[in-house]
Amino acid sequence: MKTNLQSEQLVEIVAALKQQQVIAYPTEAVFGVGCDPDSEVAVMRLLELKHRPVDKGLILIAANFEQLLPYIDSVTLTQMQRDAVFSCWPGPVTFVFPALPSTPRWLTGRFDSLAVRVTDHPLVRELCLAYGKPLVSTSANLSGLPPCRTADEVLLQFGDDFPVLRGDTGGRQNPSEIRDALTGELFRQG
Repeated sequence: MKTNLQSEQLVEIVAALKQQQVIAYPTEAVFGVGCDPDSEVAVMRLLELKHRPVDKGLILIAANFEQLLPYIDSVTLTQMQRDAVFSCWPGPVTFVFPALPSTPRWLTGRFDSLAVRVTDHPLVRELCLAYGKPLVSTSANLSGLPPCRTADEVLLQFGDDFPVLRGDTGGRQNPSEIRDALTGELFRQG
């Protein structure tokens, strides 16, 4: 059941995203930091915050597959490949898809592909639906520090004014598994 506090928080977080800010939110295992994937300003802020080079590429997290279609070339997948992906979604498995030529380099980095996930975390789903698009998603931690598992840990690492959607993580111990959508190859164990 959604409380008024959660509704108010959601409105504040969506407003922060519209202002090209980086925000934090709970995911399946840890807190993530994210931003509007279409805002180069916001993505550069996130990369600077994380001390992450742009060439590594990023992950998008979405409420549903349709939110990912502006970024990925899904028609290159066979029905069997699609079935394999959809058997894991929504859930904690990230798939690397061929990126559309229009997908910004600040998302794909040095690759012609993009890592994407349809989450089963209820708060993140609600956030993506309220914002109307997927979010960039990477672990909420400063370079060299462990990923945050609570909103309070996020505030300790990033400061008291950092926009955080408070809530519980999904309880998983490991980050999401990452697989190639075309070959099924495992890139990172979940």
